[in-house]
Amino acid sequence: MKKIVFLLCIVGSTLACSSKKTEHVKNYDSDKEKINRTIAEWDKAWETKDLELAIAHYADKTDWTNAFGDRTQSKQELEELLDFIFGLDFVMTGENDYGTNDITFLNDSIATVRSTNIRKNQEWPDGSKMEDRHINHLRVYKKIEEDWFITNHMISQAWPKRQVTDSIAN
Repeated sequence: MKKIVFLLCIVGSTLACSSKKTEHVKNYDSDKEKINRTIAEWDKAWETKDLELAIAHYADKTDWTNAFGDRTQSKQELEELLDFIFGLDFVMTGENDYGTNDITFLNDSIATVRSTNIRKNQEWPDGSKMEDRHINHLRVYKKIEEDWFITNHMISQAWPKRQVTDSIAN
């Protein structure tokens, strides 16, 4: 009898260990569309200086830092800063060229998004043309009910690298 119980335990353990769990993988396509739409609307807001559209997808408590180190920590502060920025004609000149957004879902309600924008034909305050700016965005989104809101947005900039020339050789 002991041998039968022992044998049943071995067989049961083997079956339990070898059973494959099917892991449910969520389809995030709808969420990706919503997030991509918020970024497209940000771009449109920038082009048209539409302040309300620019802040529409930010959470009330948001942490936003641009490539020049300007930091805001609420939607209200962001609105005030963007109102100032949208009034700077030399900043608003130029065109955006966004690449594909790289979206990673950390869970069902948190996502990170990396985007690259090549800004062309922007001007310096004196009106001279800037080189193309390679601007990187890192956004953290939180899903609240069925909408995605930006809780953190960090913007950085990489200038084209120049090769160092040997001044002695010339």
